[in-house]
Amino acid sequence: MAVLVFAESQNGKFKKNAFEAVTYGARTAKAMGTDCIALCLGVAEGADQLGLYGASKVLHNGDESLNKLDSQVYTAAIAQAAEKTGANVVILSHSSTGKSLLGRLAARMDAGSVSGANAVPVTDNGFKVKKGVFSGKAYAWYEIKSDNKLISVMGNSIQPEQTGAEVGVESIELDLPASKITVKEVKRVEGTTPLPEAELVVSAGRGMKAPENWGIIEELADVLGATTACSRPVADTGWRPHHEHVGQTGIAIRPNLYIAVGISGAIQHLAGVNNSKVIVVINKDPEAPFFKAADYGVVADLFDVVPKLTEAIKALKAG
Repeated sequence: MAVLVFAESQNGKFKKNAFEAVTYGARTAKAMGTDCIALCLGVAEGADQLGLYGASKVLHNGDESLNKLDSQVYTAAIAQAAEKTGANVVILSHSSTGKSLLGRLAARMDAGSVSGANAVPVTDNGFKVKKGVFSGKAYAWYEIKSDNKLISVMGNSIQPEQTGAEVGVESIELDLPASKITVKEVKRVEGTTPLPEAELVVSAGRGMKAPENWGIIEELADVLGATTACSRPVADTGWRPHHEHVGQTGIAIRPNLYIAVGISGAIQHLAGVNNSKVIVVINKDPEAPFFKAADYGVVADLFDVVPKLTEAIKALKAG
């Protein structure tokens, strides 16, 4: 019995969600009285550092075919690693990669699964996992009764915690199937923290009136060290790229701070952002639905408020 954590790497480097998943796996293993084992696939620089987050062992298979994501190949690799290590609990990140793997792994391993968990399982009476339901309006506990168990961890729900020390990285041999996918091109957004991992987010909507007005949003985000986002109508009209769209039909996020500028707060938008720890709304319409979900609200013209807020933050940082 063990807990196996698939630690994702991108371009050979680990992202925040890998450290979150290992921290989650280490806490789960402690609750079960067993070991946490991290698994790395493809190029993975600094894999020994996963021990800092609680992994007692780090396994790595660097086969060249694993440098690109093929869900079938990755599923085979993780399932074999679980069998070889005797792991009956497998942890993934609730990322696009984790979402593509969870169902396949559950079928292959005959495992019960919970996607988007936001708390460490309770194991004193069964195996119960907590997650958000009804678009984040409530929480539910799911009991996994199968021998094998799969969990994907929601981003920003577990703070990465260094509780261990660096460990040696061991090679693991896996019988990998031939990939049936040819990757012709990969496009990634560089230079900013991805929205699912962002702790600070500044988002704007149709209240901006035109795409050329977005400079004040980008300046505020830059001063805060935040990631920019937008509502669906803004992305649909081409004012902002679709990878910035947050909401029920876009990206669901859980930042520590979400600043919504000129967004009315339709239920579809709220469904993707209402797990934010603190929500600040800036809107000149006092009847905007978003104010009901806000921790702080400013009823004023955003073109007056946002530049002043930016200048105030600059002054504060300048001491």
